[in-house]
Amino acid sequence: MNQPRKTRHPVAGSEREPMPGARMIGAADPHERVQVTLLLRRANGSKAIEGSDHAGTALHARKYMTHEQFEAAHGASAADIAAVQSFAAEHDLDIVGVHPEQRRIVLSGTVASVSTAFGVYLAKYEHPGGQYRGRVGEVLVPEDLADIVEGVFGLDDRPQAKPHNRRANGNGGGQPLSPLDVARLYDFPTDATGKGQCIGIIELGGGYRSKDLTAYFSQLGVPKPRVTSISVDGGHNQATGDPNGPDGEVMLDIEVAGAVAPNAHIAVYFAANTDAGFLDAIKTAVHDTSNKPSVISISWGAAEAQWTQQAMQAMDGAFQDAAALGVTICVAAGDDGSADGVSDGQAHVDFPASSPNVLACGGTRLIGSGTQITSEIVWNDGQGHGATGGGISAVFALPSWQSSIVTTSVNPGNQTGRGVPDVAGNADPVTGYEVRVDGQPAVIGGTSAVAPLWAGLIAQLNEKLPQPAGFLNPLLYGLPASSSAFHAITVGDNGDYKAAPGWNACTGLGSPDGQQLYTALSTMH
Repeated sequence: MNQPRKTRHPVAGSEREPMPGARMIGAADPHERVQVTLLLRRANGSKAIEGSDHAGTALHARKYMTHEQFEAAHGASAADIAAVQSFAAEHDLDIVGVHPEQRRIVLSGTVASVSTAFGVYLAKYEHPGGQYRGRVGEVLVPEDLADIVEGVFGLDDRPQAKPHNRRANGNGGGQPLSPLDVARLYDFPTDATGKGQCIGIIELGGGYRSKDLTAYFSQLGVPKPRVTSISVDGGHNQATGDPNGPDGEVMLDIEVAGAVAPNAHIAVYFAANTDAGFLDAIKTAVHDTSNKPSVISISWGAAEAQWTQQAMQAMDGAFQDAAALGVTICVAAGDDGSADGVSDGQAHVDFPASSPNVLACGGTRLIGSGTQITSEIVWNDGQGHGATGGGISAVFALPSWQSSIVTTSVNPGNQTGRGVPDVAGNADPVTGYEVRVDGQPAVIGGTSAVAPLWAGLIAQLNEKLPQPAGFLNPLLYGLPASSSAFHAITVGDNGDYKAAPGWNACTGLGSPDGQQLYTALSTMH
């Protein structure tokens, strides 16, 4: 093996600190195998895809790119890939995968070899939830890769995100609903079943069992959708058998989306709960030319403060890819109110919901009968056991399509930024979704349920519209104030932010009227 090059440059935004409450207990095993994802720059040198958000463009006038066009225009260059391959050979790293369209190269090596290659010290840490392999400080790359490599992920395998689902804590005056009940109350189209569409779902743990899906959809009286599991970086559909574990998230996502759009194909992308696993799952789903999801649901996330800058920028870049390709990304806004589980006394928003290239989904408490809503307010149990996330991003600037609304943070300085969420739907566990997990009936809520609900609705809309809805936000915020596409939520709060007419940082534009939304999108000019 050659000597490593000596001039090193830090990868921007790669700084890490230990997890809160973690302590180092020793060096990582130098022989342990580590898989590392490198994100490369776009071949054209741009940091962002100009015009990918289609702001100001009516749906019928949008021009989405094919996967082949995208790779040619925005993928990684052959020369940059070759430079990384040379670096890998120099440091005794194996090349696991090369994905030019995703700008992603996956390498593998021992702890000893990756530590030398990237100028890091890898240690074992203990924290309240278990142990992880971690690093502190920056990741370093050789001078000739400094402009090529935009991110290095996977050296640190701490759990990056958590699922945003909640079980009921007391009865609270509501009653559980089936996904079909919710769809009726929100007037989802009755003449669309998601036929011809694929719904992608990102999962960072747990799994599903086909016999549970068969039983659930049979009981619901709708066809069982075709469900395919896709392994990313060694992640697998691994049902734990514990209905209170991560299986609850997986089953909730599949059953809600599948009930709304039973004729859609559901592709579930399983990856490890690390920054590398999360990024690789999103990249794989967005650029999947076999299953071709037109909408992707994500119910996992964490407060912006718990991410590295490089990870947020990399994932936001993947969401830009999705917008250029005509793929909608629905993301749960979080279940811990305006603090988002951070105990520093300030307001925080959840990422990836805070990306300006996704449809962030907040939560309500929905009560109704048949097709009539009798009450819908902000989801907040008032006892600290759950409330919809929402607020103002401290990372992402105010997007152009939100410029007409007030998005001022309650934190010192009152900065403006990307407002979260964009839309909402039933999330209170008290009025939660009747599902089946590991052979048992369950009622689960949380904004985790809202992302697949919206994904199912978008699959329905995509079936009926002349082309996929793609990145919806500029279209939704462009609707006139008199539009009946949304039920305005004007009662309640999520802690620091209160509901009010128009957009608010609890429920966004409101919950959907599916049929009215279809009419608005199909007639928009």
